[in-house]
Amino acid sequence: MKKIIFTISLGLAVITVNGQQKQGKVLYTRTVQMMLDVAMEPGAMPLPRTHTSKLEVLFGNDQCLRRAVDEDRPEEEEERGGGLRVRTMVAGVDDLTYVNLANGQMVEQTEFGAKNYIITDSVRKLEWKLTGQTSTILNYPCQQAVARTIGKRSVTSMENGEMKTKEVADTSEIVAWFTLAIPVPAGPEYQAQLPGLVLGLDIGNGRTVYKAVEVSGEVELATIKPPSKGKKVTAEEFDRERDKIFAEMQRNNGGRGRMIRMVQ
Repeated sequence: MKKIIFTISLGLAVITVNGQQKQGKVLYTRTVQMMLDVAMEPGAMPLPRTHTSKLEVLFGNDQCLRRAVDEDRPEEEEERGGGLRVRTMVAGVDDLTYVNLANGQMVEQTEFGAKNYIITDSVRKLEWKLTGQTSTILNYPCQQAVARTIGKRSVTSMENGEMKTKEVADTSEIVAWFTLAIPVPAGPEYQAQLPGLVLGLDIGNGRTVYKAVEVSGEVELATIKPPSKGKKVTAEEFDRERDKIFAEMQRNNGGRGRMIRMVQ
């Protein structure tokens, strides 16, 4: 039997009924595979292969806001032996991603190198396809949609005692589970693209996995607004500043052991 694939068009009308949830809050777990290529010295502790954190998405009034939960804090620096120190940097309480679901405008507030940045961009819509597969997440009936991104990603490696980061070509398969029971195009990523709330997301065959663990109808709508604390930059300007900070970190660490910072 041939699998039937349907292309999703956000221009299609979505039939809704009175009583469907249009605002609320979702708690997610996020598990990230650490993309590192480092030869460890004898006796050194192995590097962590995954990192799990929590975040929440608030939605309502055609807007959504993603933020880390209060219990998430950057981990302490760890000594791994052989002069190698590892620090895992995760999104803190000041890291926010706001999306206007009506017009696709995205505003992100992120802290990097002891500075806050405000990055304004627009949602880059993907070509989603329905697979026909269904599932149930937290008692919500969900449909599966798939898409593909073609771009670049950073890979960190250790060569001759020196940490190096380079960009490589990257094609990622994305699998999303969304529910029409909550007809709001919100989620932990790829907001304003699917006709229902995303409760599960797999990016790059397990490289990054989001799972909804709690859905609530209670939310303070006044908190769903664009962040404003930080230096305003475009996405391209932020990438350039981030590269400069990484280079400075490496220079400052010269002669005092090797350090790898695994950034979420």
